[in-house]
Amino acid sequence: MIIIKSDREIDIMREAAKVTGEILRELSDYIEPGMTTHDVNAFVESKIDHYKMKPTFKGYGGFPAAACVSVNEEIIHGIPSRKRVLKEGDIVTVDTGATYKGYASDAARTYPVGNVSEEAQRIIDVTKESFFRGVEYARAGCRLHDIGHAIQEYAESEGMGVIRDYTGHGVGRNLHEDPAIPNYGQAGTGVKLKKGMVLAIEPMLALGTYECRTLANEWTVVTLDGKLSAHYENTVVITDGEPELLTL
Repeated sequence: MIIIKSDREIDIMREAAKVTGEILRELSDYIEPGMTTHDVNAFVESKIDHYKMKPTFKGYGGFPAAACVSVNEEIIHGIPSRKRVLKEGDIVTVDTGATYKGYASDAARTYPVGNVSEEAQRIIDVTKESFFRGVEYARAGCRLHDIGHAIQEYAESEGMGVIRDYTGHGVGRNLHEDPAIPNYGQAGTGVKLKKGMVLAIEPMLALGTYECRTLANEWTVVTLDGKLSAHYENTVVITDGEPELLTL
């Protein structure tokens, strides 16, 4: 069941999302070679705590951290570690959210670590742009799969693989709500979007195959061929007009 949010609920979510967006902006200046993925998570958690909010991810399904910190071929759900040191040329995805008064936010960015290859920068840029191609259809009256179709069309035109095993989703009192939002699909299909829906739209792309596997820790998902992956996500409100990107 897709839950339509009231103006009051969206106001609360706007506060949570503002903090999440601020954290992700600050990470672009914070992340550097030599730090660990644990350091990145500690930065995120301290910021959420500063605003007296709760880290949405910590404890969710048993996940042990405030942020998923995924490096290079890791698509999602990287577990922060004091042993995982970021190196010059890596790319790192941080997926996180703050919860305020019981309402969640969710967003992700992929960052270069120091100077990266042209190929690495390209997947970061294409993934981000694919989000903006998709969000153009996050409007009342459009169909759900218009979003995924636009993401897929652009990403594949740039030679990227579109991850199929994981999707975007609704968000609200729960981190994951209906509907699931694939990053691929046929235009003109799916439920009709309505004002008050709140969606976490999150293209996940790969330089090679879209096929993936889960590591032995039962959380971290990696590309099957070991090639780089990137992720870009915002919490988005469907309005009567332009979509509102709460975490941007």
